Amino acid sequence: MTQTASLSFATCDLCDAHKNDTTGQFQVLPPVFRDFGAVRKFSGPVVTVKCFEDNSLVKAAVDSPGEGRILVVDGGASLRRALLGGNLGAAAARNGWAGVVIDGCVRDVAELAQCSTGIRALAAMPLPTEKRQEGQRDIAVQLQGVWVRPGDWLYADEDGMVLMAPPLTA
Repeated sequence: MTQTASLSFATCDLCDAHKNDTTGQFQVLPPVFRDFGAVRKFSGPVVTVKCFEDNSLVKAAVDSPGEGRILVVDGGASLRRALLGGNLGAAAARNGWAGVVIDGCVRDVAELAQCSTGIRALAAMPLPTEKRQEGQRDIAVQLQGVWVRPGDWLYADEDGMVLMAPPLTA
């Protein structure tokens, strides 16, 4: 799928088309995430990280080639430490990540707003994490009660975020 094709969606239309899905292949993330990046509409295949108040794996991910993917971070919904800040947001944009979705906090909000990538998180928190090199990558994670698996496709726009196991087909 091309980047142009991937942006010809509306989450409301996807919900209309899949509202009766009982297979679990289509899910809607709860409306608790705020926009922090300069890009409001983004989509792509998911890469997952699970960490708690330690962003070592988040940094490693955004420092690697994003190739249009979306980094989904299960931060345990912690509101005590920021898992992404201005430097890591800039790295995500520079390295081709379509977006970063964090079940947790971010910091450097003014800097993140300048990053040409989608960034969603629960809230802003100025306190950084400790670097303990802890966490897991490429595993199924839960964000706000919704299971997200590596390779799922995430679609985000002004109305919300949805997940589909297979990507959209034309």
